[in-house]
Amino acid sequence: MLIVEDEPYMAEAIRDGLRLEAIAADIAGDGDTALQLLSVNAYDIAVLDRDIPGPSGDEVARRIVTSGTGMPILMLTAADRLDDKASGFGLGADDYLTKPFELRELVLRLRALDRRRVHSRPPVREIGGLRLDPFRREVYRDGRYVALTRKQFAVLEVLVAAEGGVISAEELLERAWDENADPFTNAVRITVSALRKRLGEPWLIATVPGVGYRIHAASGGGCEGGARG
Repeated sequence: MLIVEDEPYMAEAIRDGLRLEAIAADIAGDGDTALQLLSVNAYDIAVLDRDIPGPSGDEVARRIVTSGTGMPILMLTAADRLDDKASGFGLGADDYLTKPFELRELVLRLRALDRRRVHSRPPVREIGGLRLDPFRREVYRDGRYVALTRKQFAVLEVLVAAEGGVISAEELLERAWDENADPFTNAVRITVSALRKRLGEPWLIATVPGVGYRIHAASGGGCEGGARG
């Protein structure tokens, strides 16, 4: 998701808190940066402060609405009068949370917005004997519950959504981490390796040498490139 907040400490605190919930987020400290990021990245949700430098949060909201993407908008602002809320919803906001706020409430609201989004995929995915429920945060392999860390779940969710297609390590880093992740880190390889072990044999995640990773559509198939990370 995209966090548009001009107070650096606030923005970083929100991003770090969302990371603990396996939610990757980019930060924009002003309207121009927000519009630039929106033009090159596909975000699930935008969290907007209304009073920011450059194009205001209201203008960013207008641009999102007119783009026709259907991206949900949560306004996170100190403007707490009823008239402020009414104007925010009038601009196209889907939710409105005033400062100060509890991070847990923000996460709950974001989860609710995500559930209400119009998805092109079903809420529960099944592939190769694997069943992943993104809203209950549950994974089953051939009927067996698999306990995963938040980051392992985020990586698996991206792989499952590809429906057997190959996802590069760079794309996994971008979608399951955030834009500040070190591009030279081995976090993806380590996480995929640990995820394989959690899911158990026969290995479900294949390494496509020099390309990336994919999930076998047929349960029990062998892995290209073996089970190496």
